[in-house]
Amino acid sequence: MIPRVRFQNKEQVPFVKELRKRVNGYFKENKISRNANAHMVVKTIAMFLLYLIPYAFVYTGILSGGWAVLLALTMGIGMAGIGMNVMHDANHGAYSSNPKVNNLIGICIHLIGGDVYNWKVQHNILHHTYTNIDGLDGDIHQDPLLRLSSEQKWGKGHKFQHVYAFFLYTLGTLLWSVIDFIQYRRFTKMGLSPEGKLNKPKQFRKLLTYKVAYWMFIFVVPMVFSPFVWWQVILGWLLMNMVAGFILTVTFQLAHVVEGVSFPVPSDKGKVENEWMIHQLKTTANFAKKSKLVTWYVGGLNFQIEHHLFPNICHVHYKKLSDIVKATAEEYGIMYNDKKTYLEAVRSHYKMLKQLGVKPILS
Repeated sequence: MIPRVRFQNKEQVPFVKELRKRVNGYFKENKISRNANAHMVVKTIAMFLLYLIPYAFVYTGILSGGWAVLLALTMGIGMAGIGMNVMHDANHGAYSSNPKVNNLIGICIHLIGGDVYNWKVQHNILHHTYTNIDGLDGDIHQDPLLRLSSEQKWGKGHKFQHVYAFFLYTLGTLLWSVIDFIQYRRFTKMGLSPEGKLNKPKQFRKLLTYKVAYWMFIFVVPMVFSPFVWWQVILGWLLMNMVAGFILTVTFQLAHVVEGVSFPVPSDKGKVENEWMIHQLKTTANFAKKSKLVTWYVGGLNFQIEHHLFPNICHVHYKKLSDIVKATAEEYGIMYNDKKTYLEAVRSHYKMLKQLGVKPILS
């Protein structure tokens, strides 16, 4: 069971009230929706095309040989793009003001091999609520091969993690087909549900049905109808997932496992030092805010601070909101962790991996 954790700190409430007031004022004054706009719709179409057009070429066999490798690489880029841009916003309830639209668009996670229920529990409930808190945040869950928090146990192999971590990131989505069943069992046993009362049998039927549909789409159809033989289809799938896994994992690591972020530890009574919004600021970092290409492709996840503060706002608005958040944070003397470029963020993550790989000195 998840222990009760409290973030309340009355001295920090004025900052929270002021920030919410300014953000609400931005949308009201400009008379714009918090949800998707025309730019978001165009981006959605582009991401699906990046994934589905190469699949169509695989199906028809028009391109083969070395071109097949390019098709797999492009599908991997499109797969990650759908995850970061479309699925992510929809399953946060940020794509549309209509929950039915969000639910409909959100099931695209099954098209790229994931599962809605598991993702919402691990990401929306565990990661967004308990960011960087060891044992609660699913995204920095203790891994035998990686130490991603100063509060996690250290092993001898961790001193080399800065060398092999980036290779491990390529495996990020490869095990979804297996892990989703394991996570389903663990999350349902904990009684976690992102919306309404948990219905275990119904949830399992959904998981199994969508998995079978994905396996048919990604394996059976190409093997039966395309000119590629079974091992070529599997190799293409592996390459696609290695590309997507690397992009997705690195993007999220640059937001929470870099220099300057904290890994808070709740007290014995479950109390966290900071109010929840300030907790998000202290455990999250932005990167490459001025890069139009990065911002466009990663779905605004380079504005991770704004996303964690306002996850129900569509990412197309984060660039404007970042000026408001940064100015307000500075007024109240709160750190705003911002890595100027993508490479700076990657270097910072590398340094953190190296730092966390050093054996802690026990007091």
